[in-house]
Amino acid sequence: MRLVHAKMDFNLLVALDALLDECSVTAAAERLHVSEPAMSRTLGRIRKAVGDPVLVRAGHTMQPTPRAVAMRSEVRELVRRARKVLAPAGELDLTSLECTYTVTANDAMVTSVGDHLVSCVENEAPGVTLRFLAEPPGDHSGLREGSTDLEMGVLGPAAPEVRTEALATDHHVLVMRPDHDLAQGEVTAERVAGARHITTSRRGRLTGPLDEALAGLGLGRRITVSAPTFAATLLLLVNRHDVVGLIPWRQYRRSVQALGLVTRELPLELPPVELSLAWHPRDDADPAHAWLRARVRDSVRSVLS
Repeated sequence: MRLVHAKMDFNLLVALDALLDECSVTAAAERLHVSEPAMSRTLGRIRKAVGDPVLVRAGHTMQPTPRAVAMRSEVRELVRRARKVLAPAGELDLTSLECTYTVTANDAMVTSVGDHLVSCVENEAPGVTLRFLAEPPGDHSGLREGSTDLEMGVLGPAAPEVRTEALATDHHVLVMRPDHDLAQGEVTAERVAGARHITTSRRGRLTGPLDEALAGLGLGRRITVSAPTFAATLLLLVNRHDVVGLIPWRQYRRSVQALGLVTRELPLELPPVELSLAWHPRDDADPAHAWLRARVRDSVRSVLS
């Protein structure tokens, strides 16, 4: 039986994974600790091997070809599996661990838990890089394809194979400037409805659970603006305009206090904010991944308790 591509260099797969992830020869070279000319030569070898340009120049950036996009998840999975096969047995040595973990989360989780998590990782595994990405659309495709290592925050329905774990529960409060009318006196549903509101939605939604609760009392509120993140709600709008917003209290209490803003409990009952952690079962037994999951739990307990 004849072996095809017997001289295939596994390093080409590692380089291809970095190039497809970074879409930059310079960034891929830095990630793999090689020179830019060396990475350019490796890209040339990859192009020759697969018979495709892989990355093409588009202005000041490089874009993957359709062939490259199609094989990106397969390349990532091959590299992941090969590293596991070649990894030496024994206890995990965090001081020598060098890898990048991609974690998706909304800005509330990154702002509240991210700082503590980064400190833990820096102290225990200085060779690990954490890459935070915006929360996914809810289909867990990143976990399935291997482009995401962890998801944390308010997660949508999980795919059958995805592992999920409850982390903590939060609740929404009203936030406003100290001189806002709602900062003083009893907070009633009528006063809440009469205020000018800002909503926080990465999709630009103008209604939510508060509108449903008010509608049950025959009330409605005036939405004046929608912001894509809670940070924008706090820093750019609530802090400078005569509006009130809703924020998850436990995740943003330190930011609220630092900005000198005021929070008030709602006179209406809204659904709790359920915070969870999700990962793919292929990482269940991986010691490094298990360590990272434990650090996330520690950070959540420390920050949100």
